[in-house]
Amino acid sequence: MPAVLSFPVPPTSDDILQRMVNAVELVRQRLLRATAALASHAVPYAVAGGNAVAAWVATVDEAAVRNTQAVDVLIRREDFERAKVALEGAGFVYKNRAGNEIFIDDVNAHPRHSVKLSYTDEYLATGADGAHPVVEDSTDIGEYRVLNLLPLVRLKLCTFDLDDRVDLRDLIDIGLIDQSWTAKFQPVLAARLQGLLDTPDG
Repeated sequence: MPAVLSFPVPPTSDDILQRMVNAVELVRQRLLRATAALASHAVPYAVAGGNAVAAWVATVDEAAVRNTQAVDVLIRREDFERAKVALEGAGFVYKNRAGNEIFIDDVNAHPRHSVKLSYTDEYLATGADGAHPVVEDSTDIGEYRVLNLLPLVRLKLCTFDLDDRVDLRDLIDIGLIDQSWTAKFQPVLAARLQGLLDTPDG
């Protein structure tokens, strides 16, 4: 007799909405917990990645803010051990995953539920066209520090994967980046930006 397959009860629309809210809040709490820990141990840092983009977008149009799963933080390599002590003291668990320094939420957490560290002034992956910005090139927005807009855009143009291109289009769409910005970058990065400016609809 064939086995009878059973399926879980599908979530209601209210359940789905709550899960969406929870997902956003978990990232926010992870970001605040990590940056507060670093600050409490006097570790210089700057939030990068999608959360930095979201912070800049929010200065113009909060309705255009895109949620992000990643928590990316820049520190100086010489500060790693102090950062490790700070983050582990806040409950994070250190992992080196495929060469990436990450701190997951707890021992049972999935690697996507983590803080990823990158190091200032170190060159990006092979084929990229620059180094990570320095932590001093950042702005205190009250709850934490984020990369200033120019180094953030340069970083996005250097790595230039799909997420980076989406982030850059968001900044273009709300007017934080325009044609005048191409003059701020070396030719290869200016060409990447020009391509995005020339194709606003992708």
